[in-house]
Amino acid sequence: MKKLTMILAVAAAANGAMAQTSPPFAPLTTDIIAPKGNAGYVIDARGVVARDPFGLCWRTGSWTKADAIPGCDLPVCVEPAKLEDGKCVTPPPVVEPVAVTPVAPVAPVVEPTITAEKVSFAADAFYDFDKATLKPEGKAKLDDLASKLSGINLEVIIAVGHTDSKGTDAYNEKLAIRRAESVKAYLQGKGVDANRIYTEGKGEKQPVADNKTDAGRAQNRRVEIEVVGTRAK
Repeated sequence: MKKLTMILAVAAAANGAMAQTSPPFAPLTTDIIAPKGNAGYVIDARGVVARDPFGLCWRTGSWTKADAIPGCDLPVCVEPAKLEDGKCVTPPPVVEPVAVTPVAPVAPVVEPTITAEKVSFAADAFYDFDKATLKPEGKAKLDDLASKLSGINLEVIIAVGHTDSKGTDAYNEKLAIRRAESVKAYLQGKGVDANRIYTEGKGEKQPVADNKTDAGRAQNRRVEIEVVGTRAK
């Protein structure tokens, strides 16, 4: 009698519900919660869809395709995939526009201009006769020269002393060197690097006028200063 009752119970259950025949979409370890109002599946007291040992969801006799839920008769889509027509469809990736950083125009390279300037000062304006000490007028002229050096990238200054033909060659050469050195010392005091100032004494060897006249000898007594450097164009 008990055996017959068990067979009838199983038969009754078979008439009221049937397991799906398609492969499962969710692992057995995952509970599938049926939406409220869905009568297409057998649901336990927790609201979880009943499944057979193979993981297939038990459908009720009233099940239709409209009752299909993800994990049972529909696949479980993983973001960003979306369920469309019973399939998980992954939308095309959103391509973010790449911000293009404008390239600043390259400034043209300005080549420096090499400049060399030579000025000649009358020794009589710089020194008293037979002396190597700068006079106020000579200092003023050197002040003006030093102020102009700020506009160039200085490379070298060459100061050369010259005399007339009066006196011996040796004495005139020493006097010329002392006068060139006085120019160097003064410019150094104005901030010019001493290592960039070169001095030389030519004495009476390079006259620019006739030493037989007072006017000629006055022209020959001179200090020549050459400035070499670079200046931006």
